[in-house]
Amino acid sequence: MRVLLVNMPWAPIDLPSLALGILKHGVDEHVPGGRAEVMHANIDFVDWVTERTEFSLGDYGYYSLASYFLGCGDWVFSSALYDDPRWRITEFTEAMNDRLSRERMAMTLELHRAAPEFVRHIAERVVSLAPDVVGFTSTFQQNTAALAAARHVKRLAPEIVTVMGGANCDGAQGEAVHRNFPFVDHVVRGEGEASFPALLRALDGDGDLADVPGLCRRGADGASTANAMSTTPLPPAAILSPDYTGYFERLAASAARSWVEPKLVVEGARGCWWGEKHHCTFCGLNGSFMQFRSKDPGAFFDEIVDLVRRHRILDMYVVDNILDMGYLSSLLPRIIESGLDLRMHYEIKSNMRSGQLQTLADAGLIYVQPGIESLSSRVLGLMDKGVTGCQNVRMMRDGAAAGLSVVWNYLHGFPGEDAEDYDEVTVQLPALEHLHPPVEESARIAIERFSPYFNNPGLGFSDLRPAEPYRLIYDLPEPEMFDLAYVFDVPPRGVGEDVVERLNAAIRQWKRSYAGSRLTYCDLGDRIVLVSVRRAFDWHVRELTSPVDVALFRLLDQPHSVAAAVRKLRAGHGEPAGDGEVREILRRWRELGLVFENGGHVVQVAVPGVNEELLRMHALRQPTAQEPAPAPA
Repeated sequence: MRVLLVNMPWAPIDLPSLALGILKHGVDEHVPGGRAEVMHANIDFVDWVTERTEFSLGDYGYYSLASYFLGCGDWVFSSALYDDPRWRITEFTEAMNDRLSRERMAMTLELHRAAPEFVRHIAERVVSLAPDVVGFTSTFQQNTAALAAARHVKRLAPEIVTVMGGANCDGAQGEAVHRNFPFVDHVVRGEGEASFPALLRALDGDGDLADVPGLCRRGADGASTANAMSTTPLPPAAILSPDYTGYFERLAASAARSWVEPKLVVEGARGCWWGEKHHCTFCGLNGSFMQFRSKDPGAFFDEIVDLVRRHRILDMYVVDNILDMGYLSSLLPRIIESGLDLRMHYEIKSNMRSGQLQTLADAGLIYVQPGIESLSSRVLGLMDKGVTGCQNVRMMRDGAAAGLSVVWNYLHGFPGEDAEDYDEVTVQLPALEHLHPPVEESARIAIERFSPYFNNPGLGFSDLRPAEPYRLIYDLPEPEMFDLAYVFDVPPRGVGEDVVERLNAAIRQWKRSYAGSRLTYCDLGDRIVLVSVRRAFDWHVRELTSPVDVALFRLLDQPHSVAAAVRKLRAGHGEPAGDGEVREILRRWRELGLVFENGGHVVQVAVPGVNEELLRMHALRQPTAQEPAPAPA
């Protein structure tokens, strides 16, 4: 059986598809007589479009990631899905006219008119390869491109079996895809390592389609039927390593080769160990399976080394939603001992300590995404994040000390928040301008399928409607669009736009000032020397010389309440400091921008005075469109 797996735009071009790499491995290993190939249609699109229009890496990044909540990438290919180059142009331009620049609107309309030609080109290539089965993966803004290609393949060659899967096909979304687009023969929902090979074997006469977990299939009358999804997630040993055969060669032959440096994509764990206990109220990233499982550290290490040696690539994007903390004492020391000069991205929890962060840096971590989301303890409590504002500031500080780029978003719009939660933080942001700012300005949360806010209206969001871009893209009844959607519009909650604008003005200033800002300290035993180069503070060098000051500064390496600090100064340091004296010191330090206060706790914000220049060089430029960025919130 010949299987063709297709990665349509707008998948990132500097990353091979992990999903298709895993499925290729599964087909080749677990389907008798099966052979899978991957078509990198996202890279094909770059070559196709750059021959016809002025199109850049920045453009691709916009439609791939930056415009996710506007749906521009999916709208571009809606013309191909409905075979109409003028599909809903009037509605789109009216809705987006004040959200897109004139140049971006012109580019979007041009791509929308051209998309049907590209999709026909891809469909003809698929048919020319004569596969028995063609599978399309769909994540983020791939849905309309994948559906359009499946439609045109089916039109040209009805005998080819069309299959879709991926994050856009999980749960009810997959059922809606199958019900509404009859040119898709099967939809694989959930984890595909077992179900996709089982589908192929059943198509080849070995097994029954009714027994494939999560499969959407059609009866003799063409009606859609959905098998029950598995209630048990795959064990970690069953999570296959990806086969990236062909990707790096295809990129090297493309016009995109001069745009990006390719990266390996690896996966050590699925699910979220924090979410199993406290599911963050806004997060829908884990879909149907929250249960945390991680690969054996030895097996994962061998997988990493094998991929590095096979493809001669050291840049690596780890897709785990959260780091397995056990890897700090198992996997990461082995990577350090190996001598591999890896450059990795990992998602972590923001309460990690400085020693743990240094282990990450020693193992080759460059980017960490700690899910900071806010610097207000009260708002973090509304999110059920399990951390405080001071812990998040400590993460930013200790990440800088370790030479890590801390990638994070600032979110607002939570039921129960108020202006004080933001204004109390906003006035202190000038003291943090030497630490990594958020990637963008603060963003109002979106309600995502699978999140507690989606599942439990009692948390504050009861009037959900598919987000506006779905209504500009699909010709579907509202109930069907509801099942298809991942993001939903709701009446705004939380603070007003006046509060948000004050916060965003401070964030914009932070981003402008970051490259030239410094706050470092050197602990010389009997005194602490601080050096500051920050826009909002007119001092350059200060020394803390009194025993109380020195002891308190060291204590505030970790967040403390005033009462705890006073108690520890008396008990552990022999310094007879009183409550009033400590509060006066902290008042002075806040004026100097040495501390951050929130939720009754205080933490010092200075970074140890090591030579940070080389550690920060990569962070002083703007990230390219394909560099790791936070997942849409």
